[in-house]
Amino acid sequence: MTIRTCFFRGSLLAATALLSGSGWCAPQTLTVAWRDKPPYHYIEQGQPKGFLLERVKNIFNLAGIPVQFVNEPQKRIWANFTHGATNYCSISWYRLPEREAVAQFTSPIHEDLPHTVLISQDFVQRVTAHQTLNSLLDDSSLTLGVVEGVSYGPVLDQMIKAGKIHVMSRTVETTLMMRMLSVGRASFMFVDREDLNYFRPKEKLLQTTVQYDFPDMPPGMKRHIACSKDVAPETMAKLNQAIAATGGANNPGHSVKPK
Repeated sequence: MTIRTCFFRGSLLAATALLSGSGWCAPQTLTVAWRDKPPYHYIEQGQPKGFLLERVKNIFNLAGIPVQFVNEPQKRIWANFTHGATNYCSISWYRLPEREAVAQFTSPIHEDLPHTVLISQDFVQRVTAHQTLNSLLDDSSLTLGVVEGVSYGPVLDQMIKAGKIHVMSRTVETTLMMRMLSVGRASFMFVDREDLNYFRPKEKLLQTTVQYDFPDMPPGMKRHIACSKDVAPETMAKLNQAIAATGGANNPGHSVKPK
């Protein structure tokens, strides 16, 4: 299948196109969905903002692909992919096997900084008493707050699954999980540094929490543009060319730097 519809006007033009192997092709507009994830992509005072949203707009513009950007929740985005949405893409996703089953991915557009640990004030000593993540995640007396449906990367996901720690999984936004942590509903959580550095100055409750880094934290994951499987190979190739031309994954787009 292809997202382009070719128009050949008249039999002479059709014959010429067959001989030359070319014709005039009008690319269809792609719907590009993005979820609310400050500071990557979000709405502020009614306006879409975010350093990664701006980068993706530049990528599609450079690739010459007409798009319509829409703001949708994460669950709806992946339900759309699962149920066969066409001419559909979404930005800023980790490339995971279960996602590759329903979507195709561009080359990486961004590389995350390593996750950090955010600790409830009441549990700081008990969490920091552990010297490694493996030790921490084997402590069944602590509770890890997890945002349901979110991947922390395959390494951390597997470590959480294999550990003995009690997991409190909730279908909430990351900001709400941070607030739950601040009032002691969980002992600690893994958090994206970009998220934390954006929200912490804005949320008074978060100022009571403590950030802590473990030496064996896995490296940051790479983010991609995901597209429905009907999007043509030549369109994906154009996107990859535009990604390479604008810095690939190793771009200066981070809003914060590692400590």
